[in-house]
Amino acid sequence: MRILFYAAKSYDKESFDVVLAKYPDIEIDYTDHELGPRSAALAMGYDVVCAFVSAKVNSKTLQALAGRGVKAVLMRCAGYNNVDLEKAKELGVAVKIVPGYSPEGVAELAMGLALATSRRLCKSYNRIRENDYSIDGLCGLNFYGKTAGIIGTGKIGAAMCRICLGFGMKVLAYDVYENPALKDRIEYVSLDKLLANSDFISIHCPLTEKNHHMINTETIAKMRDGVILVNTSRGGLIDTTDLIRALKQGKFHGVGLDVYEEEAGNVYENRSCEMNFSSTTSRLLAFPNVVMTSHQGFYTKEALNAIAETTLQNAKDVEKGLRTANDVA
Repeated sequence: MRILFYAAKSYDKESFDVVLAKYPDIEIDYTDHELGPRSAALAMGYDVVCAFVSAKVNSKTLQALAGRGVKAVLMRCAGYNNVDLEKAKELGVAVKIVPGYSPEGVAELAMGLALATSRRLCKSYNRIRENDYSIDGLCGLNFYGKTAGIIGTGKIGAAMCRICLGFGMKVLAYDVYENPALKDRIEYVSLDKLLANSDFISIHCPLTEKNHHMINTETIAKMRDGVILVNTSRGGLIDTTDLIRALKQGKFHGVGLDVYEEEAGNVYENRSCEMNFSSTTSRLLAFPNVVMTSHQGFYTKEALNAIAETTLQNAKDVEKGLRTANDVA
């Protein structure tokens, strides 16, 4: 089986090449091009393609892939909101994902962002580097004894619940599907009650048409003043314009974002020499109580290994014609 690996970074090659030794009948070629309608032409002669969450796997891309004999799109991530699943089904192109590669890794980053915003760690770090040892404006908040609101209690959300419990926090949770493994330690409530009673809110749910911009002016108004908000799931869950308006009004003690709406053209790219002061991202970065990272919740050694293992097994399942729990189309 031949796989064309799109948007390949050095860490992708390193992790996949190690695991590839277990699959001698699989051949991988890497390209740094992102998968999209034009770059799909590169897939001629390949059985499947491998893409990341930022790929544009729309109708045109899928038609181009199917026309070149590609049998499947292997997403080396849990997210597939950029994939036209109906078109994939229509064309008979399988779509497989990696649903749970490192839930603890993502949850740990979420808590790291919460701590960084709470204790003003980035600002403090920069001061010390400039030989400034003053602490004015760096006052933080204790998490112990506070209430954490966890939106989404799948594998990552469940890991976040356990972390918050370890901090001595009361945990409120909201999910369409309640996790029975957590019910004896946390309290499931309505979204409105969670927003109104949480000192710290962390989002851990997939992006769908129904929950797009679930955090907006209306829902932000229901939150406590001085709340900490963290998002490590999908940028589209938060209306960035409404978030910026609330930040200007002083609603939040801090906001931590590993994902954001404008990330598609930025993630994993070096744009340090570019100036785009009108961008939404630059406006977010202007706030001293906002900490942003570059969609790196997945980026641990353990997660990279798990992604490679599952993706290559997904490839074998495509070859055998097997459908598993990792199939979304």
